[in-house]
Amino acid sequence: MDGPRYLTKARFALALECPAKLYYTGKDVYPDKKADDPFLEVLAEGGFQVGELARRYFPGGIMIGESGYDAAVTRTDELLRREEIVLYEAAFRYHGLFIRTDILVKKGDSLGLIEVKAKSFDGRDASGFLNAGGFLERSWRPYIYDVAFQKFVLSRAIPGYKVKAFIMLADKNAVAGVEGLNQRFLIAKDQNNRPVIRIVGDVDPASLGPPVLVKINVDDLLERIYYGTDTKQPPRDSFEDLVALWSEAFARDMKLMAPLGAKCKSCEFYCTPAERLEGRKDGFRECWKEKAGFTDDDFLKPSVLELWDFHKKDECIQQGRYFMADLTPIDIGATNTTHDGMSRTERQWIQIAKAVSQDPTMELRIEELKAEMASWTYPLHFIDFETSAVAIPFHRNMSPYEGIAFQFSHHTVDEAGCIKHAGQYLAKERGTFPNFEFIRELRRQLGNDEGTIFRYSHHENTFLNIIHDQLQQSSAQDVPDREELLGWIRTISKSTGKQAASWEGDRAMADLWELVKRYYYDPLTRGSNSIKDVLPAVLNRSAYLRQKYATAVYGTQQIPSLNFKDQVWIVYRDGRPVNPYDLLPPLFEGLPDEVLKHFMSDESLAEGGAAMMAYARMQFAEMTEKERELVVQGLYRYCELDTFAMVLIWEFWKNEVK
Repeated sequence: MDGPRYLTKARFALALECPAKLYYTGKDVYPDKKADDPFLEVLAEGGFQVGELARRYFPGGIMIGESGYDAAVTRTDELLRREEIVLYEAAFRYHGLFIRTDILVKKGDSLGLIEVKAKSFDGRDASGFLNAGGFLERSWRPYIYDVAFQKFVLSRAIPGYKVKAFIMLADKNAVAGVEGLNQRFLIAKDQNNRPVIRIVGDVDPASLGPPVLVKINVDDLLERIYYGTDTKQPPRDSFEDLVALWSEAFARDMKLMAPLGAKCKSCEFYCTPAERLEGRKDGFRECWKEKAGFTDDDFLKPSVLELWDFHKKDECIQQGRYFMADLTPIDIGATNTTHDGMSRTERQWIQIAKAVSQDPTMELRIEELKAEMASWTYPLHFIDFETSAVAIPFHRNMSPYEGIAFQFSHHTVDEAGCIKHAGQYLAKERGTFPNFEFIRELRRQLGNDEGTIFRYSHHENTFLNIIHDQLQQSSAQDVPDREELLGWIRTISKSTGKQAASWEGDRAMADLWELVKRYYYDPLTRGSNSIKDVLPAVLNRSAYLRQKYATAVYGTQQIPSLNFKDQVWIVYRDGRPVNPYDLLPPLFEGLPDEVLKHFMSDESLAEGGAAMMAYARMQFAEMTEKERELVVQGLYRYCELDTFAMVLIWEFWKNEVK
């Protein structure tokens, strides 16, 4: 890394996750599996748009556009000589520390430091960041500590000022007062392929309607952080000592070792086997070798990190029990054998037993599954929703991060076993609110019979509840068929705990994900129940499916498809079928699968993350018609494969239990 090695906001945040990452970051020899494509990051988080909107609430500011450390600091110093001024991206340096503040408001000897985040907030003051015990909520720690670092640097870089610190967030209690607010801030690329905002229309404060961002003073919280009273267990090192330690370590390129723990599973600094053969270095392995004394053979042993839904990973790792073979009944708990199908603990013990004994066989509860399948009504319907929630609302009367359902796919299977991709929906038009038309089309496709409807996990049910709320808040004048849509939603869904009234429809969707957890475990999934991991396991397990789909039967009269023609789904690589998802062209060209996987490791981007980003790109990014059509085709194909994957799981089970 050339030039000064300053501890910046981004590097401080990285050290907060794990200090060892300061050593690995920015070095080509250590692959970083988190997405480093800033354009995709902007699409996913909406951070650029929120930042630009926030500046509009503080008009007349001057952008510190100078690149590099010295020029930016010099320009900031010059402008701060004015009695009153608003600065965007003001630069400050103190010893080995460097920050750029999102918004800085100077009035005399007072400075208002405003950090802008594209995160939702459902409170009115700093108490919304505290847990029931009155301490800083864990989920808010990275955000509030970010502000603490900035105030710390600012107060020392230019002493003599009274600094007040704020965090500005998307206000869940706000409602957009104008139509198309989001679309006024289009994301484009500059000549260097970096994201920029192109303003469309009027963005003066008066034209933006009531603010959809809220500014919260956090000075009291920062004082608690500085004094080590923000957590129930006081930290060993003070905030100032930590900053000094991390700054010195980064400046001198020293590795700081942090305790190993469950968080290591999501470490981005690891190598694929191919990368290791190329001579790349693996930060994850280095840490475990240095802290736990691992050998190369130890990485082949089943680790507690891989155990499904295991909440004692940190405890076991701290005790030096790193492997599944080290676990005892006290760690897992009693096995409930009266449970319908596999209980949570029974499933965990099955995973442990098979992993430790290297038993490759699957566990399929055939008799219980057969009884379950006998209760289903044909034709079977398999559906998958793709949804989005953005910080800046698309439409008037919508709140930040209010849910949008923009796509679904629909497969059917009749009693004779005939499979068909029966329907789909995609909101392609920019700037339209699709949810009610989405429900109308879903009802049109599902409302002609009483067949069992399948979803995978709770997402579809949750979103039907969201749309139910949106319909209730609408008027019969705006939505003439409101009551019919409300009634139909209740027939195929279950109410969530957030609903004032409770219901469970006579035709409430069956959750294939829950059925996988209760009746099917395969060591090939390594404990994952994601459909993207279950599907390749099923194909590897089933000779019947491999034989059937090794020929071009999909996208023909035999199995009609709306987006594929003469598709062969079984393609072999290294003696095993390739994951069907890997046969599709990427939604984002040039982004390796491993990078995208880790980029979407955050819970908000887990399943369907690529589709969410693609929809965001269609809605508020500049793109050509050709690019747009490629995204549309990609979305159709990915969503269709999601429901076809469900069909393949059903088909596998059907063949096994006959």
